[in-house]
Amino acid sequence: MITNTKDKSLFFFSKIRVGYFYSMISIVLLGAGNVGQHLFEAIKNSKDLQLIQWYNRSLSRIKPFENFVPITDDITALKPAQLYIITVSDDAIRPLSESLNIEQGLVVHTSGTASIHDLSKKLSRGVLYPLQSFTLGKQIDFSRVPICLEALDKKYYTLLEEVAMALGSPYYKINTEQRKVLHLSAVFINNFGNHLFRIAHEISDAKSINFDILKPLIMETAEKVQEMSPYRAQTGPALRGDKKTIKRHLKLLDESSHKAIYEMLTQSIQKTHGR
Repeated sequence: MITNTKDKSLFFFSKIRVGYFYSMISIVLLGAGNVGQHLFEAIKNSKDLQLIQWYNRSLSRIKPFENFVPITDDITALKPAQLYIITVSDDAIRPLSESLNIEQGLVVHTSGTASIHDLSKKLSRGVLYPLQSFTLGKQIDFSRVPICLEALDKKYYTLLEEVAMALGSPYYKINTEQRKVLHLSAVFINNFGNHLFRIAHEISDAKSINFDILKPLIMETAEKVQEMSPYRAQTGPALRGDKKTIKRHLKLLDESSHKAIYEMLTQSIQKTHGR
């Protein structure tokens, strides 16, 4: 490993594949939201990645981390690096990328819905999209986070592969249109699924039932689709055409919005399975 170099970020490629030399991948992180903070931890803990700077427009947000990485709120003072990871909101990706004055290195965003072309065309562009739900305070094991990669240049795609491997993550070559569909699917699984958990929590809590009783069922539901398709895993009164149970359930629901959701999902299951 190269140890006598003052600035490892001057190495353009992450790993020199010929000979015995090896260089860590130098990274500048831009943004300090949920994704940014989780990536900070993952990069910091990787022996093959070197986080050389963290930018955020509000310095107070990253002030607690200044003992681990140089921080800045000056977009014109970014260090030279091989990879710049933008982790801001979708609407902020284009203006932030337009403000970058970078001569070398790859600039990527981490959005599931933004196009690779939302990045300024003056830059070498790519996408590094970790397909996971990130919540502050909840640790994430990146070995279980699939990362979707896209780059306009093959050499930069290779760099992104090396970053994913350094994070210990499975990775996939996914273009912009595919990524948008993946994000939509993820919303159904995670956001809508979690909302249904919340409704179930509300319903059980109203009758003083401990929600912990339902948690093994949540785990079984998630584990089952690791072994079979969601179509085959479907169970319940809607699948069976059990009209009596469906009517009893609807009678138990006090909230009209809960009734509407129950009826809509019941009809969708019945349509899917030809009931």
